[in-house]
Amino acid sequence: MIYRENGQFKTSYRADQQIFPIAQDRLVVALFLLFAFIAVPMLASDYLFRAILIPFLIISLAALGVNILVGYCGQISLGSGAFMAVGAYGAYNFFVRIPGLPLIPALILGGLCATFFGILFGLPSLRVKGLYLAVATLAAQFFSDWMFLRIKWFTLDSPSGSVSVSNLQVFGFPIETAHSKYWLCLSILVVIAFLAKNLVRGAIGREWMAIRDMDVAAAVIGIRPMYAKLSAFAVSSFIVGMSGALWGFVYLGAWEPAAFSVDQSFRLLFMVIIGGMGSILGGFLGAAFITVLPIALSQFLPVIAGWFGIEISTAGVSHAELMIFGGLIVWFLIVEPHGLAKLWAIGKQKLRLWPFPH
Repeated sequence: MIYRENGQFKTSYRADQQIFPIAQDRLVVALFLLFAFIAVPMLASDYLFRAILIPFLIISLAALGVNILVGYCGQISLGSGAFMAVGAYGAYNFFVRIPGLPLIPALILGGLCATFFGILFGLPSLRVKGLYLAVATLAAQFFSDWMFLRIKWFTLDSPSGSVSVSNLQVFGFPIETAHSKYWLCLSILVVIAFLAKNLVRGAIGREWMAIRDMDVAAAVIGIRPMYAKLSAFAVSSFIVGMSGALWGFVYLGAWEPAAFSVDQSFRLLFMVIIGGMGSILGGFLGAAFITVLPIALSQFLPVIAGWFGIEISTAGVSHAELMIFGGLIVWFLIVEPHGLAKLWAIGKQKLRLWPFPH
């Protein structure tokens, strides 16, 4: 009864095409945003901001970008870490070389650099797909590692490829405290998430999904595969590039190419698979799973082992954490291959009938 939409009549096309057509969804999203913007900064500690919340928001943004390419368009990519690196170093060069450039335009320009990089390495998608495309995009990872280590112009002649930023400001407000960094990342994530939700609901989103389901049939009905695939690479790379810029500027402050290694690409792909491919919500759920679970395991494993009189070293905790983490990933893929977002959709559907059995 709580989730029934009885009596919610649509009297215009605009009302019928809302992002959240059900009033309960709009209320829950509004309350969640109020909680995230107001209540969380009042309740969370500095450690919680820096260790969990800020990286979760940035990684959620990256997972959102990867989900557009992998989940909606069906183009397997293992070069997400490279797109993050290009966004970070591109934003750094604009920020340092143009005196007085504000932070937000620098982040957007970094995302545009990643867009062009993504289109370049998205060209093989016009001829290959599946595992072959994954290997082709993996080449972007190795190329970016070589580029930022060997071409000193990108790092202002830094011998190790490491760079740093400081004195960040947005509209005259300094971005130094954990609260200010959290609000900045949350604001950017909310704006891009709503834009992405609108995009996948429109004509371009339907073209992506048609290419994902069967590209030959999509071409027969008039969809241009080249435009659809390259636009998916462009949008995805822009979002991932902005997340890379935020990762370097806001979370790390100083970074080197190893901060965007191939491990980051695999983590983002795991987030999309676990959270749910082809779902905006799935990116957030997968990012929460990948970010929070290792921290929770490292905190609770020694306590649980102590109950049985077992002492576990720090190295043992890290190994057990990887084993449990991998086992849970396999378990989720077997039990619910469509991800956590599918479980959420099933729960919502059951709430429409509760408490009645049918």
